[in-house]
Amino acid sequence: MNYLTRSTILYFLLFNFLLIPVISGQEIDTLWQKEIEQVTILSYKLQIEEVKNLEKVHETYIISGKKNEVISVQNLPSNIAEKTGRQIFAKIPGAFIYDMDGSGNQVNLATRGLDPHRSWEYNIRQNGIMTNSDIYGYPASHYSPPMEAIQKIELIRGSASLQFGAQFGGMINYITKQADTTKTLSVENINTIGSFGLLSNYLSAGGKKGKLTYFGYYQRRISNGYRDHASSDSDAQFLSIGYELSKNLTLKAELGRSSYLHRNPGPLTDKMFAENPRQATRTRNYFSPDIYVPSLSLDWIINKNTRIQWITSAVLGTRSSVQFIGFADARDTINLMTGQYRNRQVDIDNFNSYTSEIRWLQQYKLFSLSSTFVSGVRYINNDLHRRQQGKGTTGTDFDLRVEGNFGRDIHLKTNNIAIFAENLTRITSKWDLTLGIRYENGISKMSGNIVYLPEEDTRKSIKHQFPLYGAGMTYELDNNHKMYTSFSQAYRPVIFSDLIPATVLEKTDPNLQNALGHNFEIGVKGKLWNRITYDINYFQIRYNNRIGNLILTDDNQQSYIWRTNIGDSNTKGLECYLEAILISNENMKVSAFTATSYFEGKYLNGQLRQGSENVDLTGNVIETVPEWTSRNGIQLAYKRTSVIIQHSYVSETFSDALNTETPTANGGVGIVPSYNLWDINAAFRIHKNITFRCGVHNLTNQSYFTKRPTVYPGPGVWSSDGIGFTGTVIVQI
Repeated sequence: MNYLTRSTILYFLLFNFLLIPVISGQEIDTLWQKEIEQVTILSYKLQIEEVKNLEKVHETYIISGKKNEVISVQNLPSNIAEKTGRQIFAKIPGAFIYDMDGSGNQVNLATRGLDPHRSWEYNIRQNGIMTNSDIYGYPASHYSPPMEAIQKIELIRGSASLQFGAQFGGMINYITKQADTTKTLSVENINTIGSFGLLSNYLSAGGKKGKLTYFGYYQRRISNGYRDHASSDSDAQFLSIGYELSKNLTLKAELGRSSYLHRNPGPLTDKMFAENPRQATRTRNYFSPDIYVPSLSLDWIINKNTRIQWITSAVLGTRSSVQFIGFADARDTINLMTGQYRNRQVDIDNFNSYTSEIRWLQQYKLFSLSSTFVSGVRYINNDLHRRQQGKGTTGTDFDLRVEGNFGRDIHLKTNNIAIFAENLTRITSKWDLTLGIRYENGISKMSGNIVYLPEEDTRKSIKHQFPLYGAGMTYELDNNHKMYTSFSQAYRPVIFSDLIPATVLEKTDPNLQNALGHNFEIGVKGKLWNRITYDINYFQIRYNNRIGNLILTDDNQQSYIWRTNIGDSNTKGLECYLEAILISNENMKVSAFTATSYFEGKYLNGQLRQGSENVDLTGNVIETVPEWTSRNGIQLAYKRTSVIIQHSYVSETFSDALNTETPTANGGVGIVPSYNLWDINAAFRIHKNITFRCGVHNLTNQSYFTKRPTVYPGPGVWSSDGIGFTGTVIVQI
C-alpha cells in the first residue's frame, strides 16, 4: 500500500492553495496590516530558550519541592512533524525515547529507568485533561496530538503522583497553542516535507469575539517510513471554545481526536539487522488507534484566595490491529497448496473511559504563616471491551473481519474514587514545606469469555484500596539558587495483560498484587553569574511487587507458567542539566547545554522463569535502563537565524530481567547496543509572518535500535531511522 497516491497529492494542493485563500485576499491583507501595527522589530529575532520551571503554585496544583520542567515546543527548531523525541526532550536529563517507527505516530517516553511503552508510566494530559486510554485496564496513551499544535510541555517527575494520579513516572501535560485574543481571527499553516515520503500539513485558526474565545486545528501527515513495506497515514482534529460567564467564571468545551493507520514492517533478527536494517519481515501487519477526547471544564476564581476547577472528560475510541504474529524468523509466506497466506490475528479494543475531577485551592494564614491548601476528588468509570485472537482474513490490506468468534471477548469495568490533598506552608520567606495524601478506593471487575480458560480459573475482580503519602520541601539559598526535595509513594495497578493468561499453559496467581513503591529526589537548581542555568539532582525509585513469569509443576507433574509478583527493584541515579550562555549581545546569542544522567537499576530480590527452571534475579540489572544517557548541543541565534547542533548518546541496555547478553537466534532477547547520534536543525525568520525550518537527522547514518519489545509490535529488533532530512514552512497571519 502506497499512501503517496495522486489523490493524496491533490488533497495537499487543495488544502494549501485553495482552502487558505478562501478566507479571501482582502481579509488576509487586513489581518496583516493589523499585525504590523502591533509588532516591534524585536519579533523578527529567533530566540534560544532554556528549560523553564513551573511556579510554586500553578493553577490549582502545588509544584513546590517537585522536580519539574517546561519545554517551549513552538520555539524549537526541531523535527516536530515526526515528534523526534531526542530533539523535543533534548534538555530533559534521563529522558529515554523508545523509537521504533520514526513516523511520529506516538511519543514513547520514560524517565528514571521506567518502561517507555506509549509513556504508560506517566499520567498523560492535554490542557489538564487526562488522555490515558484506561488508567486501570490499559494505561498506555494512544491519543497522540500533533506536535505542531503544542505550545509547551509541562513535565513533573514521580513526586507528582499524589495530585495527578498514582503513577511512578509522574505527569506530562501537553499544552496546546491558544487563540490570539487580540484578534477576531488568526491563522497558522505549517507544511513539512522530508525523507521517506514525509508530507505533513497543519492548519489552525483562532480568535476572540466578545466573551467567546475559540481555537481549532486540522492536521494530516503521511509517510512511507524508513523501512521497506512500512507506511503511516495520520490525521488529527481539535476544537476549543471558551465563554466568559462572568469576570471570574469561565466555561470551556474541548474535543480532540487523533487517528492513524500504521503498516508495520515486523521485527528483525540481529543477523537481518546487520545485513540490512531497512528490510521487512511483514507486509500484512497493521495497527490503528482512533481516539476522541471530549471535555467540559469550569474555572471559578471566587476571590484572590479561592479557586475551584471542575473538569469532566472522556476517552472514547478504538485500538485495532491485524497482524501475522511470530518471531522475526517466522516467515509470513504463501502456502503453495492453497495459494494463500495464513490467516492473520485480529484484536480490537474499545475504550469507554469517563472522568470527573473537581479541585479546590485555598490560600490562608495560620499562626501568621502563609499557606496554600489544595484538595480534590477524582471519579473514574471505565469499560474496556477487549476482543482478541480473532481469526482474520488471508488478505494483505487492513481488514478487521473475523471468522467465527474471538478467542477472548471480555469487559473490564472499573469504578474508582480518589481523594487527595496537599498543603504548602511557607515556614519562612525562604523555606516551604509541603505535605500530602491520596486515597484510592475502587474495584475492577472482569466479565466475558476466554475460550481456552475455564471460568473458575479466571480472576473476576481487583480492588484498589490504599492510601499514599508524600512530602516536599524547597529552600531558597539566595535569590538565584534553591534546594528542593520530595518523597512520594506510588503504585501501578494490575492491568489486563497481567490478569489474563495468554494460553492454556499459563495460570495467573489469584493473589497477584499491584506494584507499590516510592519516588525520592533531592536537588539544587538556579543560575550562576546570570549565564549558567543548572538543575542537578539525585533520585531513587523503589518498585516493589514487579510482575513476571515463573515455571511451576502441578500435582500431575505437568509444568505450567505461573504469572505472579516476582520481586522488588531499586533504581537510583544522578540527573544533570546545564546550559551556559557563551556569547550574548544585541544581535547574537550562543549557548551550550548538556542533559546527562547516570542510572543504576538493580533487582533487590526475586525469581524469573528461564526455560524449564526459575532463576534468581538478585543483583541483576533492570531491563531497558541505560547506565548513561547524555544529550549535548550548541545553539546559535543570530538576528533571524537560529541553529542547533546536537549529539545524543545512550549506553547499552539489557532487554530482559535475566540479563541475556548474546542475542537469541530470533532476536527476541539480547543486548541493545549503545548508540551515538548527531542532528542539525536550523530556523530562518524570512518575514515576521513566515519562518523556514530545516534539519538533517542522524547525520552519520548510524544503524541503531532502542529496545527489544516483548509485546506489541512483536519481539525482536526494530530499526530506528537512518539519515534523513525535513523542511518546514510556517505561515502565521
